[in-house]
Amino acid sequence: MYYNNKRLALSIFWMILGAVLIGLTIGGVIDSSLYSGMGGALCAVGALQVCRNLKYRKDAEYRKKIDVEAGDERLRYLRMNAWAWTGYAVVLIEALGGVVATIAGWETVRLILSCSVCLILIVYWVSYLILSKRY
Repeated sequence: MYYNNKRLALSIFWMILGAVLIGLTIGGVIDSSLYSGMGGALCAVGALQVCRNLKYRKDAEYRKKIDVEAGDERLRYLRMNAWAWTGYAVVLIEALGGVVATIAGWETVRLILSCSVCLILIVYWVSYLILSKRY
């Protein structure tokens, strides 16, 4: 079963946490509107997840569709391939952005993009080493 009681409880927790953040912002305990927006987003996501969980439990066709999506090898391959393409695109776009930022004289932007590219490449290298030992 894809949706279990732990997922339902976690979704309810996100709704409660969101409501607490909104309440603290309205009450003046927290001074930033950032937290009320985050609380609203947590409430909305929690509510949507609760609805999905309840629909999964009640609707047999929806349950079958979700179970197939969770276990289908073709979809797993497509998701893995999409992540690979996304990784290549992000690294290339950020590297190009770093070059453009260097030419334009935006040192802060260049530094952030360059550090991001380095972090992605380090994570890639570490995961490659781990996977090469495993397989």
